[in-house]
Amino acid sequence: MENVKKFLEKQKLRSSDVDMENLVGIFTEEMINGLEGKRSSLRMIPTYIEADNDFLTDTPVLAIDAGGTNFRAALIRFSRSGKIEYGKIVNERMPGLDSEVSAKEFFRTLADYVKHLAVETDRIGFCFSYPTEILPNRDGKLIQFCKEVQAPEVVGQLIGKNLIEALGTPVKYLVLLNDTVATLLAGKSASLNKSYDSFIGYILGTGTNTCYIEHNNRILKNKNLNQDRSQIINIESGNFGKAPRTELDLVFDNSTMNPGNYTFEKMFSGGYFGGLCLSVLKAAADEGVFSEQMRRDLINVTELSSNDANSLLSDRSTEEGKLKGCLRLRQDEESCKLIINSLIDRAAKLVAANIAAVVLKTDKGKFPGRPILITIEGTAFYKLHNLKVFFEKYFTEYLIGEKKRYVEFTEVPQSSLIGAALAGLIN
Repeated sequence: MENVKKFLEKQKLRSSDVDMENLVGIFTEEMINGLEGKRSSLRMIPTYIEADNDFLTDTPVLAIDAGGTNFRAALIRFSRSGKIEYGKIVNERMPGLDSEVSAKEFFRTLADYVKHLAVETDRIGFCFSYPTEILPNRDGKLIQFCKEVQAPEVVGQLIGKNLIEALGTPVKYLVLLNDTVATLLAGKSASLNKSYDSFIGYILGTGTNTCYIEHNNRILKNKNLNQDRSQIINIESGNFGKAPRTELDLVFDNSTMNPGNYTFEKMFSGGYFGGLCLSVLKAAADEGVFSEQMRRDLINVTELSSNDANSLLSDRSTEEGKLKGCLRLRQDEESCKLIINSLIDRAAKLVAANIAAVVLKTDKGKFPGRPILITIEGTAFYKLHNLKVFFEKYFTEYLIGEKKRYVEFTEVPQSSLIGAALAGLIN
């Protein structure tokens, strides 16, 4: 165990190697630079969705959630009492998964999925979780699809406009948003019966992102905004580029398909955490932390999922995992657990710094009767062993004294659909 501790100290892979005060300051500075149009790793993308406004009740809205390989839709309404009512959820596959499709075929397929619902309302909230440039009219142009969807003609197209045209119905009120913004809005659906000072949405799943509500007079890069209003800002926090990366973080980053991009999420998100663990374990083996047998066995392990890495700490059987055959000795297994646990502990502190910076940037939540509601979604946040526990410790310890803020955390089932519905109902 002493060898493991020395290795973690040498490589600066412990939570104690993260200066949270400094990190929060740098993250905040990047947020401000992004809002002002200066060079920044945080894009601070305006969404033109004014979440502080009231939303319509007892009004049906077509909520759509498209992301990855899945397409879901439902007709939803919010009662005056705050109850959410929605019909049967449509579950389909995104077009273009099996073969390339044209733009016309892509939008026609989406329209066919929801035509029977669209006739019931003149409002649509569309959670479209692919890289998209959101426009002031709340429509958006697709920047790129993920690798699963093959529809190159759709790139650069207006998503909402083309969907409405494919529906062949009169012009509808449509709002396009991403899953992090939907997560924030899903939390807002709980505000009917309680007073909150502001809202934050956070996702830690395959990737990570954060959004919050910012006053327009602080968004200096856009001079045409109503200076008396506020809107949701999509931070794109996974691309934060000034986290305290170690030599091994750089080695792992250079092994990914897009080195130098979204380096923050490569330190802890579900899509990368397993790969980072494997890279660190191999480095530890090369430094003599494990037995010679394990070092040789690790050479043949070419990939490790986050679930494989996490299962070792959760005391689930690793017989079918990628580490099968490597952990022959009890000491190797314990050393491996200590390294992975240290990476999760570090991850929790990075996440705490991210969210704490956003909480302080809102300048809200200063009174216990009006807390900030933080809605968190994503399997990595809730499933990585003890990450949530470690996070709560660092987050609470940091927001004390002059930095004291009152917050509540929530998780909302069907958050993407609920958030999309609310977006379509905001006045």
